[in-house]
Amino acid sequence: MSKTVSVILNGYKRNHLKEQVDAIKSQTYPVEEIFYWQNTSPGFSYDEETYSELNSALSNYNYGVWARFAYALNCRTDYVCVIDDDTIPGSRWIENCVNTYETHPGLLGGIGLWFKNKNYELELLENGEVAKFGWQVNNPEPVQVDIVGHSWFFARDLLSVFWREIPDNRWTMLCGEDIHFSYMLQKYTDLKTWVPPHPPEDTSMWSSLKALQYGGDHLATANTTVQTGEMAKYLSYCVDNGFKLLNSYD
Repeated sequence: MSKTVSVILNGYKRNHLKEQVDAIKSQTYPVEEIFYWQNTSPGFSYDEETYSELNSALSNYNYGVWARFAYALNCRTDYVCVIDDDTIPGSRWIENCVNTYETHPGLLGGIGLWFKNKNYELELLENGEVAKFGWQVNNPEPVQVDIVGHSWFFARDLLSVFWREIPDNRWTMLCGEDIHFSYMLQKYTDLKTWVPPHPPEDTSMWSSLKALQYGGDHLATANTTVQTGEMAKYLSYCVDNGFKLLNSYD
């Protein structure tokens, strides 16, 4: 019996929802249901026609990056794929994740980072590139990483691991969910974090086709929270409490 998949989309100030939904409906591996969480932003014009077709929740408050993982508890499928609002997946992304999960179970993601230290500094590869695997630094085979972002694919049961420890959302509303998920898996299971193959010759398998075009603007939460030090603060918090980065095993 084929495994079933749900997709969780979310929005704040971007408006790529229809393009995302079209990309999901065009997947080579069928998606059972699409959920949509909208954090309200005053004055923002919502794509009412598209989100009215989905299992949608329109919040009158901005609950940041964490609410979508709580909303995912409504899924009834074997797998869940949470996708950022700047991410348009290739047509074989879900198929790629399902196939990769059979040999590399855990948390799969669209772009994966290797950290040099707990201050959110990234490792440099031998060719001088920053260690951001996926659509940025292509990997022909699955590669283990410290954390993943832009798209998170996992067995629905792992939501119980994600919420095993409740984050202190007094200071981490806008970042940290990606670090938290990998940290919880490491602490409470033997599962690892992976980036599925992103072969340079086949973009249909990629997690994101317009990452630099849609994700490089001033609306990118990661751009803001890295610059302000919030991402480093949360990574340091997790490392200080036992999260082991890959370079600490060397």
